[in-house]
Amino acid sequence: MRFFAVLALASLVLAAVPSVFAYYNITNTNTTVVLSTNGSAHVLEQFTLFVSNSSFENYNSNRNALNLSLSHWQNVLYTTVLHEDLIGIGHDIYGFEFLPGPLLEQTANGGIATLSLNYYISNVTNVSNIAPRKFKYSFNDSLFNFESTANGQVLPTNTRFNIVIPSGAELVSVYPSPDMPKPDALGNYANATIFSWDSGELLSSFTFSYVTTQSLQDEVLAYLKGIYAEYALAIYFAIIVAVVLIAAYVYTLNKRNR
Repeated sequence: MRFFAVLALASLVLAAVPSVFAYYNITNTNTTVVLSTNGSAHVLEQFTLFVSNSSFENYNSNRNALNLSLSHWQNVLYTTVLHEDLIGIGHDIYGFEFLPGPLLEQTANGGIATLSLNYYISNVTNVSNIAPRKFKYSFNDSLFNFESTANGQVLPTNTRFNIVIPSGAELVSVYPSPDMPKPDALGNYANATIFSWDSGELLSSFTFSYVTTQSLQDEVLAYLKGIYAEYALAIYFAIIVAVVLIAAYVYTLNKRNR
């Protein structure tokens, strides 16, 4: 009889364990990738977190603690959802910041907070010169760090993925088609700079490329920068020699005039 009582008590304890970790729940994720013309990108990820009433104090005490890393917060929230959605071997991440926001919309059931990941990552796009002053950028899908399935990576439930291209860029290829914006009658995305995909989108065959046209002024500046970078040491040496020669000439001229 005592055995069944202990067994029943153990069952109750085990049944109660999941509720310990139910105080926190990430309900939505929004990942935005702002592409630049040098192949890198600025990534901003926002996680909407539900915090139960009984966990307000615990959340605030962890938020006010110093030097809590991302891995610490994964343990605090007991979640694997809180991570960088763009990362990969050989792709450097820098300027990393993590900010757990204040509790908002507090009700009798709980409150909402926004957790923000902010970082930069290189080699996001492969760049090729396809014509004079014209460059093609192709998104490197090996960076994706979303949910893995038998068919490849997929955007998890309640997850939105956004790409922002540079102003003046022209989209030339995209698959799968973004949920926003919608193309025109010819299937083009004229003047669009923000593209967005929602939950459940399969990313195994993701393709995204666009072209930019460099102004004549930018081309000249880039050419001069290239020359400077290649011959910087020679330029410095020439400047030093010129300064020495001018100083010697001035000194000799002054000596003659005395």
